[in-house]
Amino acid sequence: MTDDPTDGGAARAASPEDGFTALRAVADAVLYEGYLLYPYRRSSPKNRVRWQFGVLTARAWAEAAGPGAGPAGVSGAADSWYQQTECLVRADPAARVRIRLRHLQLQRKQVERSDGRGGHLPVESLDSGGTVHLTFDEAVPRETGVAVTLGDLFAGERAYDAGWPGGEDTEPLPGGAGRVVRRRWPVGARLRVRAEEQPGSPGLYRLWIRTENTGSEPGPDAPRETALRHALLATHTLVGGEGLEFLSLTDPPPRAAAAARQCRNVHTFPVLGGAPGSSGLVLSSPIILSDHPQVAPESPGDLHDAAEIDEILTLRTMLLTDDEKREARATDARAARILDRVESMPQEVFERLHGAIRSLEPAPAARAAAPWWQEGGDEGLSPATDTVLVDGVPVAAGSRVRLRPSGRGADAHDMFLTGRTARVAAVFHDVDGSVHLAVTVDDDPAAELNAWYGRHYYFRPHELESLDPPGPDGRGPGSRPAQAGPAPGEPLGPDGREPLDALRPDGPAPGGREGPRGPEPLDEEERRGDGRTRTVGA
Repeated sequence: MTDDPTDGGAARAASPEDGFTALRAVADAVLYEGYLLYPYRRSSPKNRVRWQFGVLTARAWAEAAGPGAGPAGVSGAADSWYQQTECLVRADPAARVRIRLRHLQLQRKQVERSDGRGGHLPVESLDSGGTVHLTFDEAVPRETGVAVTLGDLFAGERAYDAGWPGGEDTEPLPGGAGRVVRRRWPVGARLRVRAEEQPGSPGLYRLWIRTENTGSEPGPDAPRETALRHALLATHTLVGGEGLEFLSLTDPPPRAAAAARQCRNVHTFPVLGGAPGSSGLVLSSPIILSDHPQVAPESPGDLHDAAEIDEILTLRTMLLTDDEKREARATDARAARILDRVESMPQEVFERLHGAIRSLEPAPAARAAAPWWQEGGDEGLSPATDTVLVDGVPVAAGSRVRLRPSGRGADAHDMFLTGRTARVAAVFHDVDGSVHLAVTVDDDPAAELNAWYGRHYYFRPHELESLDPPGPDGRGPGSRPAQAGPAPGEPLGPDGREPLDALRPDGPAPGGREGPRGPEPLDEEERRGDGRTRTVGA
């Protein structure tokens, strides 16, 4: 892990011999994804709502009414108090497993002006000797590593403390104008690990890794900005070791397909890391990636937005005004480094950002069948006739509902629809087993046109109130029940432990956000993919 000027010297550096070198570029892109977005200024609206991936808060706060109160799935964009990784590995029991837990710890950068009497007053900004200093939330990279023999995990679960203390650093500003105080709050965390051999598959093991926020602060009524002070941010896990062969969960060998289907991952998803064809590393990320993700070799540095194109962001950054650049430099040290890199970028480096040919293979033939998420695309799903229970009442296409968007974490547009009535257009299933209902708002003047285009609002079942009474048989006409997962807040047992052999669904569950079940393998055609390298940050 490279040194960071905001680290304060407290981060635990990783050993260069830990075997994770091939994963670190991608892992760092995950760590800082969305940390600070173009135009890299504090005043930008998109930089006022931050920390969207891999956020693990105190349990009491996460389980209160909000994003973490709904069904749990692989989506890492929902605030939770834990992450759970399950992956398959072939190895000898004597093999050594190395795990590295990585996350950010929030650090408040508070600018204070000298009051002339030996004291200081907090301010939002301060100009000191021609340099502007802005109050802002930074983050410190944290990394904790453990190593354990695989055989030792058969006897029982191992637990490791992974928390970090709080602290405060003070930086005086030139000329006695004031100071910058950087404060961190304690973060309580635990890393739990266990493993078991898969029945009927000697030498094949399921590895279970769970990261939990064990802190008690803040309470359930605290605002999110307070909860983030004691949270693990952008949490993800690297797994490797000696003599280990990990199996892909999205494209498992046929004999391991059933075992892969039993793996349950919550708020994170493991993929094979390293070069294509290798199987000795795993990256479990809150941002769902494909196997063997790689940073594009043309990318000269992280821009904290891997969903964008480097060339576009570089051009936009070049066009910032002098005042905008001045604010960006004052906002965060990472923003200042981005500006320095863009302004000094050689022409030949910039030209490489324009594009690259990765493969000269012919384009695959277009699929004649409907997309898997539409009617007829998957024989196991029928958006037009599937039903889902809403407060005990089956709801399907044609049902009338009242919209009740969740309070904390709901889409801003959805909040304006609170209390409005709507008609369900279809029931859709996500890859992780959750269900979303497409609706058309009753009094929307563009409702007919939107329905013709297939444009709808999407809500989860717990955000709706049924307005139709159930039929005589308790179901809607011509409808069939959708698969149901465990209820939100399902107990994990007296010790918070979930058994590895818990009941799992047997069938595939197609694609999107959070849901009550772990990820199911896609159908054979979807699992294969195109075999190309995932590009991050280009």
